[in-house]
Order: sequence, then structure tokens, then C-alpha cells
Amino acid sequence: MNKNIYLVVVNYNSTDLIERLIKSCGSISNIFCQFVIINNSPEDDTIKTLESEKVFVLETEKNIGFGNGCNVGLNWIWKRDRNAIVWLINPDTILPKNTLEQVEPFFSQYAHISILGTVIYTPEEKIWFAGGKFIPSRGAIIEENLIDRASEEPYVICDWISGCSLLINFEKFSICPQFDPQYFLYYEDFDFCQRYRQEGHQIAITDRMAIVHYPSSITNRNIQKKLEHSTYSYLLTLNKYAPLSIFLFRFFRVFIYGLILLPIKPQISLGKLMGISRYLRQLL
Repeated sequence: MNKNIYLVVVNYNSTDLIERLIKSCGSISNIFCQFVIINNSPEDDTIKTLESEKVFVLETEKNIGFGNGCNVGLNWIWKRDRNAIVWLINPDTILPKNTLEQVEPFFSQYAHISILGTVIYTPEEKIWFAGGKFIPSRGAIIEENLIDRASEEPYVICDWISGCSLLINFEKFSICPQFDPQYFLYYEDFDFCQRYRQEGHQIAITDRMAIVHYPSSITNRNIQKKLEHSTYSYLLTLNKYAPLSIFLFRFFRVFIYGLILLPIKPQISLGKLMGISRYLRQLL
């Protein structure tokens, strides 16, 4: 039986970007494909202009972050179609021609894969992401081009994949997969993969499908806030998955670096220090 495909996009004042993403899919008549937009900016009425038979908008009362926004979409789809393939995809991306036609055949052939990442290219056709590794003994969360090593293999098993382009095979889950609600932005994709990997799920990346990403066109609008979120999430993640000694070493390194930058780059410094403060408040 053919699987239905749902593309989940979390919107934060990104109507123009999402419209470009939808248009990049072209006209699709031979597969069931629906966009589910989570509107994390309720004041943005323009997102409603994109609604159609294949584009559904779910409203939130406020900005609840990327992971929680994805959870809203995942829960909505799970109630309607537990055999679905869900593609979490960033607004600032486009799909190359005929990409969606590759999704269902791939999962039909490799049905054991629970979570799949795609290669992500920049507009200049350079690889932006092609696999993730984690080295707990160093607390190292690494992006590494695993695809080039795989030669002609259809996919490569990896530790984590980017939430910019992440496909979930609902058929492999007995309950609806969820992101940890403690995360607002950054590292929630790593945590998502680690948790389900520890449960025995197969996580892989493939070059049979790819997207084009326009990096940081959204998050770079506010550098200080971006660094606050990334620092907080980084510390939260290391505390969960790295040895205590490694966590403490990296915690104090981030703290000292933040202090050093204060007179030189105050915006960057304040972002890091606010992220540390938020993490410590969370512990209490």
C-alpha cells in the first residue's frame, strides 16, 4: 500500500519562504502529498493566504519553538494517518524537481529505516549537511560527509541528522514520535535522533533525495537570541549524553569565552551568557 507524504513546516514570519518551497514541488498528481504548516507567529496573517486543498495551517497561541511546533504537526498527522511518511523541512529550503516522487519508493524498499535524513545543498551546489556523528567521550557533535564514503550505497547509518530535512516513517513507531519539549531551538534534532537510536530505531542519511537550503536566512535575524538558544540547548544536550567531566569542561569553556568576548563582541557574549543563565535556571 502506498504511503501518504506530509511535509511539516514550522513558520515564523516566513510566508514568502514557505510559498517558494511549496512552488518548488511543482504539480503532483500521482502521489498524496500535503503541507502542514505550524504557525509559530500567530500575528502573521499572511500565512493563511497559502491554505489550499493540499496546504493546511495549524495555529499556535505563541512561538513555541521548532521542536514543539513539530510536535503539533506530528500529533495532528498521527491521529489521521499512522502509516504516513512525515518530512520535517525548513521554510528556507526548496525541493529539486521530482524529489517527492523518490520518497515512497525509497521507504518501500528500505522499510526498516525509522528516521531518514537527506543530503542538504547550498544554492551554490555545495554540501551543507551529509551526516552527523557523536563522540560521547569528547562531547563532540560533528557534522561529517558520510555520503562520499558510501560510494554507491543507497544510505548510510549515522548518529544524527539535521532537522532541516528529516523524514519519519510512522510505521516503525508504536506511539507518536516527539521532540523533547525542553528544547526551543537548536540540538533538538540531535536529541530526537539519540533518544530513538537508543530505543533501537535505524537512523540513516541518503543522497537519493536532497534539498537546497538557504542557510540562516531566518535565525540570523537576531544573533543574540540565536546564541542564547544554541548555548542553552548545547549545554542541555551535553548534560544528557556526555560524561560529567566532559560536560563540566565544556560548560566552563563556554562561560569563560563568553566573558572574554564581553568588551569585544557584546552581542555575541550576551547571547552566550544568557544561554548559560537560562540553563542554570532550568536546573533549579
